[in-house]
Amino acid sequence: MNSGTFDPSLYNSGLVYARPEIFLSLAACAILMLDLALNDAQRRWSGVLSVLSLVITAVLVIVQPVSAKIIALGGLFELDRMAQVLKIVILLTVAAVFVYSTDYLQRRAILKGEYFVLGLFATLGGMVLISGANLISLYLGLELMSLCLYAMVAFDRDSGIAAESAIKYFVLSSMASGTLLYGMSIVYGVTGSLDLGEISSVVQNAGIGGNIGMMFGIAFIIVGVGFKFGAVPFHMWVPDVYEGSPTSVTVFIGTASKLTAFALAMRLLPEALGASQPDWSQMLVVLSVLSMGIGSIIAIAQTNLKRMLAYSTISHVGYALLGILSGTAQGYQASMFYMISYIVVAAGSFGMILLLARQGFEADKLVDFKGLNARSPWFAGMMAILMFSLAGIPPFIGFWAKLGVIQAVLGVHIAWLAVVAVLFSVVAAFFYLRIVKLMYFDEPTDTAAIGGSILMRTVLSANALLAFGLGIIPGTLLQICQQALQSGP
Repeated sequence: MNSGTFDPSLYNSGLVYARPEIFLSLAACAILMLDLALNDAQRRWSGVLSVLSLVITAVLVIVQPVSAKIIALGGLFELDRMAQVLKIVILLTVAAVFVYSTDYLQRRAILKGEYFVLGLFATLGGMVLISGANLISLYLGLELMSLCLYAMVAFDRDSGIAAESAIKYFVLSSMASGTLLYGMSIVYGVTGSLDLGEISSVVQNAGIGGNIGMMFGIAFIIVGVGFKFGAVPFHMWVPDVYEGSPTSVTVFIGTASKLTAFALAMRLLPEALGASQPDWSQMLVVLSVLSMGIGSIIAIAQTNLKRMLAYSTISHVGYALLGILSGTAQGYQASMFYMISYIVVAAGSFGMILLLARQGFEADKLVDFKGLNARSPWFAGMMAILMFSLAGIPPFIGFWAKLGVIQAVLGVHIAWLAVVAVLFSVVAAFFYLRIVKLMYFDEPTDTAAIGGSILMRTVLSANALLAFGLGIIPGTLLQICQQALQSGP
């Protein structure tokens, strides 16, 4: 950042571009204050207002005219098409998560306004990170989201497992954040700038891509990004936190935080360190292969559905990294398409667990889905759509997502990596299809009526049908991703 006299007008002139973030922060504060006046019977209003705030914020993002990249707030804030699309996705996803979670929390007598407020501030942190044009704003957005997630994991204060998961998540995530910050400091020391655009120019023009200091900085940054993604070998927290957290928190971590990790990777690697692409691509190859392999293989042995989906997440992160490591516009678009499609499917998958759960029953075991078709043919069909999508079976959206990233690595002539990706995709199909088998060919072990409000059932059905529709007509989302990255990294 340039030194000199502080000019307030330099920062105030760009506030109009941060209207969605400003509105969401004010709405979160207002809901926090309002919640103090509500009793337990009225607590659902906090959820209703939170969902409404997220939808209004999404509308504010949509109506923003973005024809080219805009740098505002003294170089701290960046608004481009990629930021606009990712913000819309994260806002609508969190709104769906809140709808799924309300009944779950109420049945367990833990429906508190803090859950929604923490979720709103975590979403705000994600939006700040997505529009970060500076190492400082990137880190502040990341930490705002992370601090809220620590508290959300330990939200159920009567659960010892949740408390243990929160401590593990906090300790490991703090170490990863410190590593990321150290890597950023090294990059700053080498380039002399905190601004992503200036860092990119210095690395490209000064030819310091192979500089030993820059290599160390990139390595530390990839460790931090790998942890936030949950990529191997920085995945040790994912299964325990997914299983130990209340499912309403697990679905938040498994969707919104993963999209934020993707934005962090895109801002730091292709945008800021694009000239060093050969260096960080080699590191990402290792993370990708290990994530696809370990995630797919270990998931087979899981009997807990949340742990299985945790290892599934690790595997899918490996596929998403394929697009980034290719270093091409096609790869970045394919990776963005992959992450958005995965978020849609993951939200629905965890939403199904929330739908089947009831007081004293979590529905987080594989056997809990036995005979679901006999109990509810409709939701068995919805779950089957989601599992087929995760498995990458055509014509569901997961097939097009995997095809895109595999084509990206073939485009840069890394055929062996494409073969590895296909092989592990076949391995992963086993544990997804196992759930379909349990639902349609096994006798039900639970005959209780399926609960859930009409709103939850409607949103969950729309979620699964969206995954199916995007698979039938993938061109729309592909075009959105292409347009989003036209002026991007």
